[in-house]
Amino acid sequence: MTESVSMSRRTLMSAAAGGAALAATGLTIQSASAAAPMLGPTRPNVYRFKLGGFEVTTILDGAIQLDGPHPIFGQNVTAEEVQALAEANLLPGTRMEIGFTPVIVNTGSELIMFDAGNGAARRPNAGLLGATLAQAGYTADQIDVVVLTHFHPDHIGGLMEEGAPLFPNARYVANETEYNFWTSPDRVGTGGERVHTLANSNVKPLAEKMTFIADGGSVASGVTAVDTSGHTPGHTGYMLESDGSSLMLGGDFCNHYIVSLERPDWHVRFDMDKDKAVATRKRVLDMLAADKIPFTAYHMPFPAVGYVEKKDGGYRYVPATYQLNL
Repeated sequence: MTESVSMSRRTLMSAAAGGAALAATGLTIQSASAAAPMLGPTRPNVYRFKLGGFEVTTILDGAIQLDGPHPIFGQNVTAEEVQALAEANLLPGTRMEIGFTPVIVNTGSELIMFDAGNGAARRPNAGLLGATLAQAGYTADQIDVVVLTHFHPDHIGGLMEEGAPLFPNARYVANETEYNFWTSPDRVGTGGERVHTLANSNVKPLAEKMTFIADGGSVASGVTAVDTSGHTPGHTGYMLESDGSSLMLGGDFCNHYIVSLERPDWHVRFDMDKDKAVATRKRVLDMLAADKIPFTAYHMPFPAVGYVEKKDGGYRYVPATYQLNL
């Protein structure tokens, strides 16, 4: 121990002498700079997991930040109630983020895309599906089927790129009530005219390659339509089932992981039939909670896969962790 201490002292004295000698010659020792340039925020945008014999990939089409949750959520209650719920869940009371998550399902025989993102209208923060496909390992011409849960712009905006179909080899599936409602000239001069215009430019040109589906209809083996109307007249979810495993693909039946689950009775601005949307929300959440079925919904926090538990007369969102990786 004495020898070690002695050597340490000698080493320090030698280093000090060396430093003094350098100083005497006019040379100085400069410390290396640890500063690095700011790179900006980043986030994961592709998540893939197995579901029986299927392979499911969720893709982030981007996200936007805006004021909220009120009055987008909780239109039938006060702003203070919505703010208090958000803050109780460690969220800002007056600002929120909305993400957009299309889903790709590889059944082994077909590559199925559910919803098509925002398209150019929401860039640079969203409308990134075409670019993100490559990061997910796919090309647009590999998509065999495009399924539309409904026709709101953030779901159909990406169907076309520069006037041409983004998915040139795909067939298309949609609910007929949804198609007829939004393409009807009756929407002109109403609050739905903007969606009508986009549906006519992005969906109607694909009609010759489109199959209409109703509750219980099959897109492919193990992919079954579920009536989730209320958000829009023909809003449709899909149950995926393969080798004993199930996943609910819910679209916009439930749009905020706190507000929509913990307060399913609260009205949402974009739900066209508020009462029916509430009934649909409760019915589907009850089923998911009772059967412990995982679900993905378009606006859940990415990777947008989770579970539902009953809580205090409402529900609680439980993000998937490693359950689907096993």
